Amino acid sequence: MTRLKAFQRVVQQYADISDSVVVYIEEAHPSDGWMSSDAPYQIPKHRCLEDRLSAAQIMNREVPGCLVVADSMDNSSNAAYGAYFDRLYILQDGKIVYQGGRGPEGYRISELRDWLDQYRQSVGNSRNVVIHV
Repeated sequence: MTRLKAFQRVVQQYADISDSVVVYIEEAHPSDGWMSSDAPYQIPKHRCLEDRLSAAQIMNREVPGCLVVADSMDNSSNAAYGAYFDRLYILQDGKIVYQGGRGPEGYRISELRDWLDQYRQSVGNSRNVVIHV
């Protein structure tokens, strides 16, 4: 299962206790740069915010039920969270309570599930967890 499909399952499975957000940052493997041989889409390097927003729309179709936002062209979200290129976070009351490893090697959906399972058990059906990627 791809990381995106696994994340989509988490979004659906934990929708009762969490709000999920994907922050689309700079393209990891642009078609006009270091492109991955198994890249499902041909997305060139973002030269302006419109390019980034267009690419984010593709992600929006891939993760239904999840808000997708785009980082600014100065990559402020990427810099603040060290997300380059995949990273899982859980924020609660404005504080980071889970920070996954950097992807692709450190991207562990199982750790995210474990945290959310423990949270669900400890507080029931509360809605005060936000997942940022």
